[in-house]
Amino acid sequence: MKKSIWTTSMAATAAASMLALTACGGTAEEEDAQPAPSQTASEAATAPSTSPESSNMDMGMDHGSGGMAGHNPEGGPPPEGIETAADPTYPIDSTAVLTADHMPGMAGSEATITGAFDTTAYSVSYTPTDGGEPVVDHKWVVHEELEDPGEAPLPAGTEVVLEANHMPGMEGAEATIESSTEETVYMVDTTIDGMEMANHKWFVESELQPAE
Repeated sequence: MKKSIWTTSMAATAAASMLALTACGGTAEEEDAQPAPSQTASEAATAPSTSPESSNMDMGMDHGSGGMAGHNPEGGPPPEGIETAADPTYPIDSTAVLTADHMPGMAGSEATITGAFDTTAYSVSYTPTDGGEPVVDHKWVVHEELEDPGEAPLPAGTEVVLEANHMPGMEGAEATIESSTEETVYMVDTTIDGMEMANHKWFVESELQPAE
């Protein structure tokens, strides 16, 4: 009887030992199965990232490209059919100061008025015909520099064809009108960053101020 009890006790002890080993083995397998982190803390700190601000900066840079590069320093005569202003604030041969920043170094430059006209001036966006980068919000193109434009003023969003040749690839380009103004429009002689510009087109009256 004592031998039977002892044998039963030994069997129970052995079974308990097997259960304990099995439990330990399962824990080790679960630890081995855990996925390794894809990036250490130091790697995460040094990894490059793209923030919304940096994306907007890139877009802004794209947005500015193609602005006034290659602008013709010899503007030539005004377009046919444009009406000369009868009593402009800045008459021909008077001097004014430019406040516009159409190109670097422009704002603050002195200019001599060579023409003053009553027309509609448009800001336009277009893609040059010579394969150049798109030009956004180019100021200015007057109504008489558009192909068969109809009655002025044309509303924003109107698709037009440019006949102006202010810059390479402009003439014949398809454009979209961004905005318009019916202020007096001026043509000027000026020097910007050492480059002499004759009959430069265009400045509207709000982009000029009297010279001291």
